[in-house]
Amino acid sequence: MARYIGPKCRLCRREGVKLFLKGARCETAKCAISRRDYPPGMHTWRRGKVSDYGVQLREKQKVKRFYGVLEKQFQRYFKRAARARANTGELLMITLERRLDNALCRLGFAASRGEARQFIVHGHITINGKKVDIPSYLISAGESIGVCRHEKSRRLIQTRLDAAGGREPPAWLGRNDKALEGKIVALPSRDDVSLQVHEQLIVELCSK
Repeated sequence: MARYIGPKCRLCRREGVKLFLKGARCETAKCAISRRDYPPGMHTWRRGKVSDYGVQLREKQKVKRFYGVLEKQFQRYFKRAARARANTGELLMITLERRLDNALCRLGFAASRGEARQFIVHGHITINGKKVDIPSYLISAGESIGVCRHEKSRRLIQTRLDAAGGREPPAWLGRNDKALEGKIVALPSRDDVSLQVHEQLIVELCSK
């Protein structure tokens, strides 16, 4: 599984927004955006006006880094959304929001999407009682996200849930704290996407 292994805070600084790649640390004064609110690199002051292509590219990179997907996988999501009879930009964002690693993070079972991917690959998570080790699995309404019966798995998820401080999941997700189980109440809508992004710019870029 291909993944980015470089410094995560550098990505947030490059996009100029908090992508919450380090979980709770991003909400403290130690966040790189709070300390250095400018792009990384030693020649940032030389950069001139951003072109239209540059604006579109930054929107696409922001979404890719927020959800933790690379270019090839992102293009597959876009082509799938473009073939459907619906708003391409909205469907693209909804599809990314339906990823299992994102849902796990939204439920509070993981501090970040990167950590959620690790939990899934290591076999700690189940869907409808069956173990699933694919972070890109697209959840559907009515499915339940659970934790394996192994004591290590349950203790690991319980620790993350306690650290979340009782933060409630979004309306399209339900959570049973005692059973360590999440329920997909309904599919997410465009309004459920927390990232501030202009998806139409992404559609214009990828359609060229």
